[in-house]
Amino acid sequence: MSGLGSWAARRLLLGGAQTVAVVVLVFALTEALPGDAAVALAGDQPDPARIAAIRAALDLDRPAYERLADWATGLLHADFGNSLTSGRPVSSYISDAFGPTLLLAGLTVALLVPVGVGLGVLAARYEGRFVDRLVSSVTLGVYAVPEFAFGVLLVTVFALRLDWLPPTAVGYGTDLLGHPAALVLPVLVLLSRPVCSLSRLVRAGMIDALASPYVAQARRYGIPGARVRYAHALPNAMAPAAQQLARTVDWLLCGVIVVEALFVIPGLGTVLMNAVAERDVPVVQGLAVIFGVITVVLNLGADLVAHRFAPRAEVAA
Repeated sequence: MSGLGSWAARRLLLGGAQTVAVVVLVFALTEALPGDAAVALAGDQPDPARIAAIRAALDLDRPAYERLADWATGLLHADFGNSLTSGRPVSSYISDAFGPTLLLAGLTVALLVPVGVGLGVLAARYEGRFVDRLVSSVTLGVYAVPEFAFGVLLVTVFALRLDWLPPTAVGYGTDLLGHPAALVLPVLVLLSRPVCSLSRLVRAGMIDALASPYVAQARRYGIPGARVRYAHALPNAMAPAAQQLARTVDWLLCGVIVVEALFVIPGLGTVLMNAVAERDVPVVQGLAVIFGVITVVLNLGADLVAHRFAPRAEVAA
């Protein structure tokens, strides 16, 4: 336990350093963006005096290091600043859009874990046989289809031709949970590629684990096959799968722009697209920091799970 505690402490320190690096990098990259927010806000025929007044009102005329210090201090108090275009707090944009994105991510992960792990264990159990070849072929074929094309195909078949499901979430706002039919197609698109990669990772890990000496020893002791697979082989096969699952959750929470744009879902990806189009720097910065912190936290969690299941691997995401 002491070894695990010191390892976790080192990872937490590394995560803190990564978070600080994310804040500095986000500010530097947004500062390097071409164009001027004051010019964009001034209209089609900007007046120099008006541009100067806007820059002064938004503190854009202050040195970059002063604005970085003020912004970082505000982040410590969960203050992301205000939008340049609407004047609303950036935190309100994030809170309004986080619900739909979190709902999509939660439903996807809830289906991804049992389906991905189940398919991987099934393929590994029948390695080299028809079931294994069928699962491997189908997952490889589905993974090769781009998300946008797969989404368009599902909309064409199930929404336009069969009229079973709504093609988009237009008119539902952020109350997607009250209209579950609008969630079916987006979740299927989000699930398609992650379930393929997760099942293939679990399959590979299970094949290695089932061929290991400790599994052979367990079988010699007469332990039932199901217990050998799920109590002995599966935990050791989950270390790389945990890393992949963390990357998938990160991808889901950090705004799946293609899916949200295709199905008109008002999530974080949609807010980010609109902010970039309007050059609303505080909103872009706030979302980028949120995405970066989510990535750091999920990778720390995945490392902890991988270290717990396979301490010798000490794989870093």
